[in-house]
Amino acid sequence: MRRFSQHKIFRRKNLRAPQANIELVRAIRAVQLVKKPKAEEQEQIQVFHNSFEDFSIAEELRRNIIYKKYNVPTPIQDKSIPAILSGRDVIGIANTGTGKTAAFLIPLVNKVFNNKSEKVLIVAPTRELALQIHEELSCFIKGMGIYSVLCIGGMSMGRQRNELRRNPHFVIGTPGRIKDLIGERALYLTQFHNVVLDEADRMVDIGFINDIKYFISLLPQDRQSLFFSATISGKVKEIISAFVNNPITISVKQQETVENIEQDVIKVLSKDQKINQLQNLLTQEGFDKVLIFGRTKWGVQKLADRLIQKGFKAGAIHGNKNQNQRQRILEQFKRNEIKILLATDVASRGLDIPDVSHVINYDMPASFEDYVHRIGRTGRANKKGVALTFVD
Repeated sequence: MRRFSQHKIFRRKNLRAPQANIELVRAIRAVQLVKKPKAEEQEQIQVFHNSFEDFSIAEELRRNIIYKKYNVPTPIQDKSIPAILSGRDVIGIANTGTGKTAAFLIPLVNKVFNNKSEKVLIVAPTRELALQIHEELSCFIKGMGIYSVLCIGGMSMGRQRNELRRNPHFVIGTPGRIKDLIGERALYLTQFHNVVLDEADRMVDIGFINDIKYFISLLPQDRQSLFFSATISGKVKEIISAFVNNPITISVKQQETVENIEQDVIKVLSKDQKINQLQNLLTQEGFDKVLIFGRTKWGVQKLADRLIQKGFKAGAIHGNKNQNQRQRILEQFKRNEIKILLATDVASRGLDIPDVSHVINYDMPASFEDYVHRIGRTGRANKKGVALTFVD
């Protein structure tokens, strides 16, 4: 196990915490002690049946995939792309960071390229995820005469209305803004015969289940429906039953946390010393690109301000910042212009940032699911990562 010289860590065999945190600490410990798959099982996980050359897609799209430097399909891509190309409804169950966005974008782009009358609606839980899907789509459709519009809060609704009047092939948005545009009669869901619900479990968590049910009621019966989620809870099942028709279920999810994330729990010496413990961590070697989670918008901003005062290159994203501010800070973090990004859980939903070396839970997550979501921001694309949780 990696040794951190500047702070005290609870050893896995004798974790201690106040009663309010004890169940979560036990859950973290259970994750740390999870049995690793046998070598032959790991090898089986990596078996791929297709290359991108094998898929029956347009050469223009294939060139864009190559230009994006996608070489071998991930498991969710390997299984989902042929099913979607064949016209099947799909329920995809996969961890974040598994390449599921390309798994549905590639076959849908091919479908639209072959028939420009097709329209696609993609619904995502957060602005950040919707923006990431839109950016990835832009790479796949380059030079193919396919147009898209991003419909999210924090940006001009008037501009979005104007773009929708141009009859784009793809509409990507969040539930709140989509509902607003429907209410203003700028968006008609009856036009969409291809629909994707991405990270449906997060939409339920955030409280959009009734909006999603409303959208489904407005969709045409004759449609291809694609549903992606990391978990299938009771409420998610309510959506599935009304959304898909004779679906094929594709699950490439092996376990709640990947094996290449090293996890530890840090004892907070005192509230007064907590910021100093964090500072000592951040000055150690290897803390190259760090994502820090806090509980509240106010607390995250206050911590970011203190770190900046101490000379760290840091930024914060939370609900009190507008979309342009959040996106600018995210881009700075992606380009390594800042080394530390602080975020609340809601602001971080759907973040896909490469090469995050460490996730630090400065404030305890509210649930084990939130813990899993947080630490999943590191250790992505088969790279190693470290997750550290402060416990009072």
